[in-house]
Amino acid sequence: MQTEELLSLFKRRGVVWPSAEIYGGAAGLYDYGPVGLGVKHRLEEAWASWFVGLSPNYYLIEPADIVPEAVVRSSGHLEHFADADVACAKCGHHARADTLLEEKGVTDVEGLSPEALGRLLQEKNLPCPRCGERALSVPRPFNLMFALDFGAAGKEKAYLRPETAQGAYLSFARMWDVGRKQLPLGIAIIGKAYRNEIAPRNVLFRMRAFTQAELQIFFDPEDFTPPFDRVADEKLPCLRAADRAAGAVEPRVVTASELIQKGDIPPFYAYHLAHSLRFFRDVLGYPADRIRLLEKNEKERAFYNRIHFDIEVKLDSLGGYKELGAVHYRGDYDLSRHGEGSGTDLSVNPSGKKKFLPHVLELTFGVDRNVWGLADLHLKTETPSSTTGAGAEAEEEKGPRTLWALPAYLAPTQVAVLPLIRKMHSEKAEEIAETLREQGIAVAVPLTASVGKRYAREDEVGTPFAVTVDAQTLQDGTVTLRERDSRAQSRLPAAEIASQVRRQLVPPRPPRPAVPQAAATP
Repeated sequence: MQTEELLSLFKRRGVVWPSAEIYGGAAGLYDYGPVGLGVKHRLEEAWASWFVGLSPNYYLIEPADIVPEAVVRSSGHLEHFADADVACAKCGHHARADTLLEEKGVTDVEGLSPEALGRLLQEKNLPCPRCGERALSVPRPFNLMFALDFGAAGKEKAYLRPETAQGAYLSFARMWDVGRKQLPLGIAIIGKAYRNEIAPRNVLFRMRAFTQAELQIFFDPEDFTPPFDRVADEKLPCLRAADRAAGAVEPRVVTASELIQKGDIPPFYAYHLAHSLRFFRDVLGYPADRIRLLEKNEKERAFYNRIHFDIEVKLDSLGGYKELGAVHYRGDYDLSRHGEGSGTDLSVNPSGKKKFLPHVLELTFGVDRNVWGLADLHLKTETPSSTTGAGAEAEEEKGPRTLWALPAYLAPTQVAVLPLIRKMHSEKAEEIAETLREQGIAVAVPLTASVGKRYAREDEVGTPFAVTVDAQTLQDGTVTLRERDSRAQSRLPAAEIASQVRRQLVPPRPPRPAVPQAAATP
């Protein structure tokens, strides 16, 4: 599907829509409807299960969304968190300089200074994308943070957090005690980040308020040895920075063992890169041939990042590979800056033999972007080859259907219970639905339209199972269970529904903890 077609379906089926829509919308802000929020929450649960599950010493916390000015001064956001803004002197339209150049086919602009971008804009003599006039200003740095007047007097400065990661660094000293003073220590956060984007675009990909899921792993750089043998043969589709410089655009598949051979990628990094790939492929169901691990070069990555790979997926609706996650080796930059800024010694001495500042490995994941990615790759149109069903519950499904083939554990509604005839079968349908809800299964009981149309509607929002209640149900307690992807139907006792579907409703987890150690109880 194209972007507008997919967004239209999202709005129609209650996934997302523009915020303040009745006022014409607000650029870069979107509201989640019941279907979208259900998918979003399932995504967050699957991410936490996989990444926090990597070790018993990894914890999920929820820090505040507002940070004092001293925090973003120490983190470098006041100084460095800016994009190059250009404005049209005629119509007043604002745009990002690097985006304008990229849209005209100019490559390798990421990380360039406003001055360098200005020289390229002058050389290309690009017009304003809105009015077409060649009246663009010289690029200027524009800080992306939202500033707040803080406190009753309004004289204190604070900011909406520009990334969730800062909450982990600010909480490290407290979590060091909570985690029983053990390394590696993982601090995970799922929550909102806020950026005053110059030109929000691509719907859920470049927003002004968005959800991140991030795991910050604090470790001893001289003693961080996860069991690399468990991923040694994992095939990684890597597009290395050197290959990109030579003109490559497609990844080259190497094993994790081959990735670390040159010595520039440490085993702990390759280990977590492999686990991140497995999450996208095995948990979210992205096809392996659409995933690439793109390495950023020194100019492109943040100055504090020592190693940076983006996890990109090829999305047809957005015209190619898009970043959906990343793995960053940040060194000791963050604890060093916050230690200096706060006057707090954040070094640790877990063995009693040496004192040091832990390094940080960051695993980051865009929740909203992956809601879109799951729709891009799992929404499809199919034409049925034959009539399905038998007996009283049979319903001919004619013409093409739109199917959101989500993994069952990511579906917002897991079972739809459909009374064949509303007046006769609704009471029994509600009884069955309530029994399933008591067992932790998300259930809907759609009542309007024919069974075939209700099937189609549930297919479109990703519901993996449908249960039809009919006259035979009232006689012997059996129902028809329909599977979304295959449309296969089977007759079984209503009491067996939960056991039939439950095993497909639990997201995969890592096979066992990455770092063997005794569990720490907060």
